[in-house]
Amino acid sequence: MQYIFRSFFLAGLLLISVSSMAQKSFTPEWSKGIVWYQIFPERFNNGDPTNDPNAEDQDGAYPFNTTSPFQIHSWTSDWYQLQPYEQQNGKDIYYNLQRRVYGGDLQGVINKLDYIKSLGIDAIYMTPIFWSPSSHKYDALCYHHVDPTFGPDPKGDIALMEKENPLDVKTWVWTKADLLALKLIKEIHSRNMRIIFDGVFNHMGVKSFAFRDVEKNQQASPYADWFSVKSWNDAAKGTTFDYNGWFGVKTLPEFKEDNHGIVAGPKQYIFNATKRWMNPMDKGTKDGIDGWRLDVAYDVGHPFWKDWRKWVRSINPTAYMTAELVYPINETKPYLEGDEFDATMNYNFAFIMHDFFIQDKTGSTVTAFDARLKELREVFGNDVALNMQNLMNSHDATRLASAVANPDGLKFGDWGKYFNWSQKSNNKDYNARKPTASQIQKQKLIAAFQMLYLGSPMIFYGDEAGIWGGNDPDCRKPMIWEDKTYDPETYNPDQTRHEPDQVAFNKELFKWYQKFMGLRKTYKSLQLGDYTTIEKNDIQRFYAFSRKYNNEEVLVLINRSEKPVQYNSAILKSGSYKDVFSKKTFKSVTIQPMDLVVLFK
Repeated sequence: MQYIFRSFFLAGLLLISVSSMAQKSFTPEWSKGIVWYQIFPERFNNGDPTNDPNAEDQDGAYPFNTTSPFQIHSWTSDWYQLQPYEQQNGKDIYYNLQRRVYGGDLQGVINKLDYIKSLGIDAIYMTPIFWSPSSHKYDALCYHHVDPTFGPDPKGDIALMEKENPLDVKTWVWTKADLLALKLIKEIHSRNMRIIFDGVFNHMGVKSFAFRDVEKNQQASPYADWFSVKSWNDAAKGTTFDYNGWFGVKTLPEFKEDNHGIVAGPKQYIFNATKRWMNPMDKGTKDGIDGWRLDVAYDVGHPFWKDWRKWVRSINPTAYMTAELVYPINETKPYLEGDEFDATMNYNFAFIMHDFFIQDKTGSTVTAFDARLKELREVFGNDVALNMQNLMNSHDATRLASAVANPDGLKFGDWGKYFNWSQKSNNKDYNARKPTASQIQKQKLIAAFQMLYLGSPMIFYGDEAGIWGGNDPDCRKPMIWEDKTYDPETYNPDQTRHEPDQVAFNKELFKWYQKFMGLRKTYKSLQLGDYTTIEKNDIQRFYAFSRKYNNEEVLVLINRSEKPVQYNSAILKSGSYKDVFSKKTFKSVTIQPMDLVVLFK
């Protein structure tokens, strides 16, 4: 999903009730119930300052300025503060935020794999790493090469790539950035984790090899049939070159589609690039990625995804495929019937969670919360439900830490309107300040529920470290690391000042995430067990559920209210339930406000 232009997309989505149906297993076993960690590489960690991009590397990316003063932005600086080099172009903070580059790269990810493993992560989803002029890299120049500035030798890599014929796989080279990506995959696998790449197969960047050739050579280009061209330069006809860009954005020219999906030229190129990263150098899938996340999957025809799935599974029968879909249930179903995707980024889960946990005065009842979860959990079948990436935020949504700091605003499920409302650039009243202690407690309760619920929880990098920020671009702040000293946030977007918000790695929050990820690994029932509602109390805002797998059971007691709740259910009277952490036996238990208790037997 893209960065700035998504803001008015898919307004007013509602969950629509659909009856559950039986479904045969078609998803990988390894991906069921795992914990995902989403990384936005440019903002995660700068492991190699020698490869830092320059202004020219941004040629073709918004805001299309390669001449103003430019430098790698200080990792630890105040987010909204215009730095001296930025002030020279005379533009506001939002213009400059889109130009900023912090230098995150693949070596930076490799250097932090032990940190990720220690958190309790099972698999990593990387937003795009292919060659691109932007920080987000959803405007790819190609799919078969990693961005040179993510590797150790940008100039050398570019020189190598210039010798290729993109239409001839035999001429494709392995750049140093490509080889570093293979090292990253190897290092992840050696830690018993998995990794998936982001596939942006609806469009390419305006500076891509194919589109540049089309612009130059028009109908004579070997790529002339690749894009959705509306008219060509033709003096006799009085026409000029025009084409469709994704969502009307001309820097993102869309691939041409027919009744069979994406047409033959780009389709074959995509298939070739797909195999390259799944079975690099034909040395076996053990050296390749474990699957894909597919950007704007709803903007590519179903026939293409059906063919692409067959291709992917022919390369690796256990590959995992998840789609970006911000659709209600009935429109999501066609993608999850066994011949396209294994799961989606589960925004519907986030919508339900937001209505119950984040909203205060306008929040849903416990009964409604349970009913909506049940519908979502059952409609696609248990096989898919265990694979769904249950997220609360992403690179396309306000940070969880800021969502909890803005209760009773618009509904997250009203996607387009909420997207705009949660951007500080569009809503001056949006609270972009550091969350309070009580708001962080709400985040902790939500995170715990993610880990205890059925499915595959997904965390956006830095949630566990305490990063806050409104919607894009503020959700893409550089990662907070424990060994760095950060400037406090004191600047507002208009460059006025407020009281300092201290920026530092939140050790307590990290340990909370770590504790509940560890709990998930300890109990098979939390990974693969069934789900049974035990109690729904709308007055007390109390909710209890059970996860069972074979003879193992975990009982979760949630207090969403501002008052303590005493739980004296008959199921505790047997004395067989113990606290998962203290191992003490309970026949009655008190759950503190905005907190939970987890028991097992």
